Amino acid sequence: MAVFDINPIVSSLNAIRQEWRSSQRRSREPGGREFPSPQAMTKILDDLKGVLFPMRLGPLDLRQESEDFYIGHTLDSALHALLHQVRLELQYQARHRDHDNGEIEARAITAVQAFASALPDIRRLLDTDVLAAYHGDPAARSVDEVLLCYPGVLAMIHHRIAHQFYIQDMPLLARMSSELAHSQTGIDIHPGAQIGASFFIDHGTGVVIGETSIIGERVRIYQAVTLGAKRFPTDGNGKLEKGLPRHPIVEDDVVIYAGATILGRVTLGKGCTVGGNVWLIDDVPPGGHVTQADSQGMQSCDPAVQE
Repeated sequence: MAVFDINPIVSSLNAIRQEWRSSQRRSREPGGREFPSPQAMTKILDDLKGVLFPMRLGPLDLRQESEDFYIGHTLDSALHALLHQVRLELQYQARHRDHDNGEIEARAITAVQAFASALPDIRRLLDTDVLAAYHGDPAARSVDEVLLCYPGVLAMIHHRIAHQFYIQDMPLLARMSSELAHSQTGIDIHPGAQIGASFFIDHGTGVVIGETSIIGERVRIYQAVTLGAKRFPTDGNGKLEKGLPRHPIVEDDVVIYAGATILGRVTLGKGCTVGGNVWLIDDVPPGGHVTQADSQGMQSCDPAVQE
């Protein structure tokens, strides 16, 4: 068996790690993990999906008469596991945002309780998403098929949970939650995106929805749609300015067909339709219809044009 000289490599990697930790103000003291774990969040999210939809996404042997017991037990376990991840997130923030490291335990408990209290509203919103998928797809045979099989619904389950983490200022947990769905579905929804009720992503692969997107109710989009940013302003030091509104506003009852790319802080008016493969950087008025030919020309549309 060959014998490799690995000691210099181990020493070099150690030096690089220490240099990185110093530049990032990481602890140099021996200890455990300093930030949340994607592996832990995978288990927590699986448990939460079972809590939200016990008879369809819960354990195989669950019976309806045992639902409340299962939900209580699973939710308690998931929240205690989440509490540890929230502690790590808050400790991370304290190091990197110059926050006070005190009272993290109390803040973590309060945050987890607030998250748990939001779960009924998350379930209600998800019910509207499931119904939107069922009513919006002639191939769907039942709401159960939609919930169990549709990637767009899975992406929205993760997004509704991730968005709650986001609005509670836990961006690491939020991003981990959304990226787990991204890896499974090919649908990339930033947890900061605001999405109204009855949202349906049909097929879904390649959909991208940016952080500051605002989407109304009863919106339907198809595969490979991008709601992205047109440009990225920089500050005086040449660094990207973060948090600025830079993604589209999509009002109620809008339909966006496959391959459309909508960039910048434009508004798609209520009830408008954006055709397939459109490249759009201008507003669309309510009730309007823009096609690929329109988008390649004057970037305008006529609300009187019928689909």
